[in-house]
Amino acid sequence: MFAKMGARVNVQQTFAPAVHYLKRPIDLFRTYDRANLRPDLIAGLTVAVILLPQSIAFTLVAELPPQMGLYAAIIGAIVGAMWGCSNQMHTGPANAISLLIASSLTAVIIPGTSQYAIAAGVMAVMVGIFQLGMGLVRLGMLVNFVSHSVIVGFASGAGVLIAIKQLHPLFGLPPGGAGTVGTVTNVVTEFADTHTPTAVIGIGTMVFIIIMRRINSRLPIPLLAMVLASLVVFLFNLDEQNVAVIGQLPATLPPLADLPLFNLELISRLSAGALAVGAIGLVETAAIARSIAAQTGQRLDSNQEFVGQGMANIFMGLFSGYPGAGSFSRAAVNFKAGARTPMAAFFSGIFMLIAMFALAPLAAYLPIAALSGVLIATAYGMIDRQEIRRIWRSHPGDAAIMVSTLIGTLFLEIEFAVLVGILLSLGLFIWRTSTPRIQAVLPDETFSHFTYQPDKAPCPQMAIIEVYGDLYFGAVNYVEEFITNHADAHPDQRFLLLRLDHVNTCDFSGIHMLESLVRSYRERGGDVFMVGTNYRVQQMMYSSAFDSFLGADHILDEDEAIGKLFYQQLDPAVCIYECPIRAFRECQNLPKRNALADIPLFDEIDTSRIMQIEPKELWTWLHPAPGSNGSSLPYIVDVREPREFSQGHIVEAQLVPLPQILSSEMKLPNDRQIVLVCRSGRRSRRAAAALQHIGCMNVQVLQGGMLAWGAAGLLEAMEF
Repeated sequence: MFAKMGARVNVQQTFAPAVHYLKRPIDLFRTYDRANLRPDLIAGLTVAVILLPQSIAFTLVAELPPQMGLYAAIIGAIVGAMWGCSNQMHTGPANAISLLIASSLTAVIIPGTSQYAIAAGVMAVMVGIFQLGMGLVRLGMLVNFVSHSVIVGFASGAGVLIAIKQLHPLFGLPPGGAGTVGTVTNVVTEFADTHTPTAVIGIGTMVFIIIMRRINSRLPIPLLAMVLASLVVFLFNLDEQNVAVIGQLPATLPPLADLPLFNLELISRLSAGALAVGAIGLVETAAIARSIAAQTGQRLDSNQEFVGQGMANIFMGLFSGYPGAGSFSRAAVNFKAGARTPMAAFFSGIFMLIAMFALAPLAAYLPIAALSGVLIATAYGMIDRQEIRRIWRSHPGDAAIMVSTLIGTLFLEIEFAVLVGILLSLGLFIWRTSTPRIQAVLPDETFSHFTYQPDKAPCPQMAIIEVYGDLYFGAVNYVEEFITNHADAHPDQRFLLLRLDHVNTCDFSGIHMLESLVRSYRERGGDVFMVGTNYRVQQMMYSSAFDSFLGADHILDEDEAIGKLFYQQLDPAVCIYECPIRAFRECQNLPKRNALADIPLFDEIDTSRIMQIEPKELWTWLHPAPGSNGSSLPYIVDVREPREFSQGHIVEAQLVPLPQILSSEMKLPNDRQIVLVCRSGRRSRRAAAALQHIGCMNVQVLQGGMLAWGAAGLLEAMEF
């Protein structure tokens, strides 16, 4: 019974997010604040004014019947609002998406046929299922992997293509030419056959839009232009002079379409285009939602927005529409008009439905050339020249993606160009994450931060390397190669301090790489230490037993790391006698005897011949039992600097700094055992090696130096 209950709980946990996303309309209506009703109604009416001409114009870009745009505008606005997340998002026909749809469908079915319109509906359902699935399985974060440069390049290329495709209806020329170059060539060669009344209306519409935007850009200029053009056609009977018009639109509710949703052959032929439309639609919508949320402060749920787009496209396809997406122009108008909740977009769909019934007969006089003029003016605005310049001046990878997508949009199959742009984005992401920024750093002048200072000489004993990126399988070779090359270039740096503050995750490949580095440094007589490991990285180190391999005491606290390594690992003899650099705060008060740098310090010390004595054993030796022979007491020689000696030393010790032992023949007693003392034992071993080199073999070294002496609780046997 308990097993069944556990299974039931797991099933509930699995489907709980999907249920949460799908019941969004219930939450929206239940929690709606009536105080938002008036501003939402005003915003909805404002958007509906521009939605009517846009939906018809964008449908022409997709080479579909105008009523399909009207149906898609109504359904997209209502359904997208009910299941979406953004308070200001507006879903429906979109310019670049319409061009992408046309490119995908014309490669499969001849435009203007009933099969073409049916295929558009099927594609809308396919796009919706794809987007809905992405949202329900919570893959909203995937849009972050598509570069903004893809959208800029595609939008710019789409703007140029839309303008080029509208040249034929703008001048009243018959369609002709294939592709960008073929279309332009055909327009140039056939320009002499321009239909003058059509060209006057089309160009006049563009001039009207330009002038009105300078006078008052807040007016519904596209709608005014289309109404004015329709009046001109009506008053001068231009429809009887071969000026092409839309024709009367059906004043009906969006009808349920009879779609062959199980025609696998058609679905397979539409799949590539549907994938491109779905992906670009999601990326565009997410970018629009983020840009507006940055101004409103709204916290967005990308998965909920994916569900909203998916549901909108499914219903747009089922109710005689075609695929759509979020529209930046309508969302911006919605925001500026004061929309507070998604109900503003919902109301715009209702107003659009009312307008369709009221104004459908007037479309009989709406000239197609006027719509072409509106589209060309809109297409010009799609080319964000400022953003193009910014990307061009920034990272070469982003610029390459933008240019590749733009050129591909103009001269290749559009869906192929889009997918290439997305793949290039993923490739750029992989390249950036697999080659993270990694650099050797040093403390700044205040010793408060570590910065990249290539012109400053590093510490000759220890490298401090900072990694900006994750240690995952794609990046570990690059990181290891950098550190290995740095170690080869600085062979005296036997110690490595890895700063991992900017490493979020580490996989097993990263652990193997770290183990390899540790072994390499330990084989050179040094070691590796780490700081800044976060919880996730530490958990990986613990679960893989890397912490035992490295040593728990090698993962240091950020604020104490340099001090511990300086006093416990670095060789003071090198600091005092060989190194003129003061890299760390701890170096500032350290005495420097670099004038003796030409004296050999026996870097390669044969420790096998150097005897060591433990602190307690030496203390017992120095305090013999009463009645014993005092002549056997050791001769204690402290090889530190005078200032260190004055801060505390063994009472019986004599100060003989290491330079004196190295630079002249010392007169040390031959009949007594000599014990050399320093801070940690390193200078003592150097002194012992130097004495043994000249034949003085009766020497020992205090193991661990004065640090070990104090740790053993023998401070009372010191003089201050």
